[in-house]
Amino acid sequence: MSEKVTWLAAFALAYWAFCIYWGVASGRMAGSASDYFLADRRLPPWLFVLGATVTSFTGWTFLGNPAVIFRDGFQFAELSLCAVAIPLAGVLFLKRQWLIGRRFGFVTPGEMFADYFQSEPMRLLLLLVTLVFSIPFIGMQLRASGALFELVSDGAVDGDLAMWLFTAVLFLYVCLGGLRAVAYVAGLQALLFAAGIAVLGLVAYGKLGGFGAFSGALAKLGATDIGTWGRTAAGYNAYLEIPGVIQFTSGLGKESPVGGVWTATLIMTYSFALMGIQATPVFTMWAFGSRSPNGFAPQQVWASAAAVGAILIFFSVAQGVGALFLGASPAVAGAGLDLANWLPRLGGGLQQNLVAQYIVMLAANAPWFGALLALCALAGVQAITAAYANTAATMLSRDLYQRYVNPAADDQLQKFYGRLSVGLILLVALLIATYAPTAQSELGALALGFGFQLWPALSALCWFPWLTRQGVMLGLIAGLIAVIFTEPFGNSLAAFFGIALPWGRWPWTIHSAGWGIAANLVVCVIVSALTQRQDERRHRMTYHGFLAQHAAMAPEKRSLQPVAWSLTLGWVFFAIGPGAVIGNDIFGAPNGGLAAWKLGVPSLWAWQVLWWALGVLVIWFLAYKMELSTVPPKNLQIQQLPPSGVAAAQSMAANWQPWFWAVVGGAAAVVMLHWMFG
Repeated sequence: MSEKVTWLAAFALAYWAFCIYWGVASGRMAGSASDYFLADRRLPPWLFVLGATVTSFTGWTFLGNPAVIFRDGFQFAELSLCAVAIPLAGVLFLKRQWLIGRRFGFVTPGEMFADYFQSEPMRLLLLLVTLVFSIPFIGMQLRASGALFELVSDGAVDGDLAMWLFTAVLFLYVCLGGLRAVAYVAGLQALLFAAGIAVLGLVAYGKLGGFGAFSGALAKLGATDIGTWGRTAAGYNAYLEIPGVIQFTSGLGKESPVGGVWTATLIMTYSFALMGIQATPVFTMWAFGSRSPNGFAPQQVWASAAAVGAILIFFSVAQGVGALFLGASPAVAGAGLDLANWLPRLGGGLQQNLVAQYIVMLAANAPWFGALLALCALAGVQAITAAYANTAATMLSRDLYQRYVNPAADDQLQKFYGRLSVGLILLVALLIATYAPTAQSELGALALGFGFQLWPALSALCWFPWLTRQGVMLGLIAGLIAVIFTEPFGNSLAAFFGIALPWGRWPWTIHSAGWGIAANLVVCVIVSALTQRQDERRHRMTYHGFLAQHAAMAPEKRSLQPVAWSLTLGWVFFAIGPGAVIGNDIFGAPNGGLAAWKLGVPSLWAWQVLWWALGVLVIWFLAYKMELSTVPPKNLQIQQLPPSGVAAAQSMAANWQPWFWAVVGGAAAVVMLHWMFG
């Protein structure tokens, strides 16, 4: 066994011991089902800050973000501002969901939406979205972790074997400890995740010869047309410019945009997709499990917007763009612009291995250091995997088994089926990742677009009582369909039925989340206007009356509401929206060099730094000043569901059980026939 593999094994074993310890310890504390599923609603604020942050940014931020920056340059790096955009969803929805969960005693978001809309189909639709979101996304993360360890170990560790081992440990601690174990392990994962990105960024700066040498190399690059996309329509190097507000192309795979894919419209709609992360059921569960909202504002302002924003703006960019001058780009190396011939060439689709190659090169001289950085990447991957597996399993246990199959299930049965569901979800994700990677990739691409489609439902629950059950459900279905048919899976599905769609992926350089939310909102608003019923409105107003009493801001601050929303919309427009193109040359033309760059760096990078800082102020203003994430003034007690609810559920289960088992049997038959006949 090589020294490199020895260090990898040592760090992995230490990390696994920590995970399993918290799984066992949390399992011993989980006496009731609520304790297992929601940590008895007592997660401390500091744990929410760490856990919610690492869950928001995922292992893709660690492994994939620098790789796409390396391929596309600063036009993609504009998405570093997602560190501000993502917590916007938390600011709008988390505190109000916490209040509702605390008031009515909900355990899952399915229970909350089903009661608010008085709709059992809404519960099932949300469960379906969660499973479609979670399983392929988990599979993508698991495959990435296995591939990383295979590369770092120089092939000594098989990627599939590593993936299965990592998943086995993840299953143990999530299965044993539930949300409490997920949260405490996520605390360590958050620290490793942030430290790993920062350290790799510092390594890149060091290999480049410092910030000054890096800026000089960027100036030379700006005078050329070297790069993935060549020059933009404005004649600038595409690495240093956003290629316009929008391009009316047929979509990727049908027609290539000029000067790069990351137009301002795609940046904005992709940011919308990322904003869907904190609208998913995972964050509803984080909110329900929190002892108080004390951790919400610090997570949104300081951990996410400020800390992660700085890490992405300065260190992920250093890894991605810096790799151009460290030997990784064949084109840059051929033009003699390299500052150091340190990284191997990564042309021909190998860009996705960029971060792994950083770790490999460091491990060549310091095996322990490379192994530690590999563990940091693994921590980022496993954090979101554990959170999604736990949430989906909780919903399967509560919203399917306990609701329709056995409403009288006691705490032990609920926990048992929750643990069984964790295993089933991880097993399905592993099988797809191992034997159907193409299907996994296509399904995983739907995940972000699906998550954002829950915004209208959350907006109805938290803010707008005039949105009806019919409007929200039909809008959600329309949005999901639009997402599907603007992603590769939709093209494959259409082709299966002999239909050739005239567009490819992301037509008009609009992300599938953008197409989805447009269809969602149109249907939701129109149908809501046509389906107003006073009895349903009165029921919804019990929620909104409660929120008006406990979540309303102080009277003296209500005059600031127009200011708050104007600042928010202004930030979205200039930072991640159409106004972002102003940043292309406001601080100097991209090809002007150091003499023309007023701040000593490309104008677009300076623009990103400026709007990151302003974004932190906007999130602070909303979370603290406008009291959208602060502790409510009144203490709340959890309301237990009345005994009649159990009887009603039992009656419903009697009606649903035959249908439930018929659906399960039919699905099993379809899977078996597909396996037998291909």
